[in-house]
Amino acid sequence: MNIAVKGNENAVNLVMSLNPTLNWIIINGENTVVLDSAIDVFINLSASAPEEDYHSITCPVFINSVCLTLHEKKHPKNVVRINGWDGFLGRNTWEVAGEMMQQHINFLHAINRKYLTVADEPGMVSARIISMIINEAYFAMEAGISSEKEIDIAMKLGTNYPNGPFEWKIQIGAQPIFDLLKKLSISDLKYMPSKLLKAEAEKI
Repeated sequence: MNIAVKGNENAVNLVMSLNPTLNWIIINGENTVVLDSAIDVFINLSASAPEEDYHSITCPVFINSVCLTLHEKKHPKNVVRINGWDGFLGRNTWEVAGEMMQQHINFLHAINRKYLTVADEPGMVSARIISMIINEAYFAMEAGISSEKEIDIAMKLGTNYPNGPFEWKIQIGAQPIFDLLKKLSISDLKYMPSKLLKAEAEKI
């Protein structure tokens, strides 16, 4: 199986490590990708993945697109969305938005990953939930309820979460979380980002 992959070094290395026996082809640069007919699957883990033009690519494609939907970008049917945020690609089950082709499924089997089909909505499921948890933690800190460290400890001990909200924020980055919440808040004010999170994202 010939797999073309593009993205930041950590994400690319993680995905390639899931099955080193596949024929991995690393694509560098941020320009539009041209793939030949020998490529079975293309995985674009770049943050800019949704901006690419995929209409000339006929093989199955996975893109890291948490905020932007397939419908918004008018991507062709061979393109599906995944959550490529730091910490999510290592999970045993990937959330996938879009119409899965058999080649998409074959690739996921080859890297020992299950998949869960979700609606083509901003944030899908996990990213939306975790972003809300992180945002609420920022609101608690804004109100002077507690500190980052104490909130992380309380959440891990009280809910058995693997990470506290601020640990997740460090792993994912403030900017992607803020961008998702800002987009979601356009249609639902309960997602309005906290002022502290906004300030932190704008520092980057």
